[in-house]
Amino acid sequence: QVQLVESGGGLVQAGDSLRLSCAASGFTFSIDHMGWFRQAPGKEREFVAAITWNGGSTYYADSVKGRFTMSGDNVKNTVYLQMNSLKPEDTAVYYCAAGREVWVLVRPGQYDYWGQGTQVTVSS
Repeated sequence: QVQLVESGGGLVQAGDSLRLSCAASGFTFSIDHMGWFRQAPGKEREFVAAITWNGGSTYYADSVKGRFTMSGDNVKNTVYLQMNSLKPEDTAVYYCAAGREVWVLVRPGQYDYWGQGTQVTVSS
């Protein structure tokens, strides 16, 4: 089992920055990829970014490319999502996810473990 705990959400204004953190514990050696997803009210959960746990390769949704940066610290078993130039449409609950064998990064069903989520609200 892997446990994930997110932190760093909050209320900011458009154009501001936030950094989310996700600390993993448990059987972290089994992790293949880590991802960030978000879900706005009335919408489906959508892919934001992903990183290979050991290699550090990153992948981004087009909607956040150039504004968000995902990084990882294998020593601390923590991944981060640096979010710059935030827009009101970025408002959502952000979830951290971990997968043992992820083939399609954008599919939530590919991930085995999920955090509880952290709210990000961007006012205009």
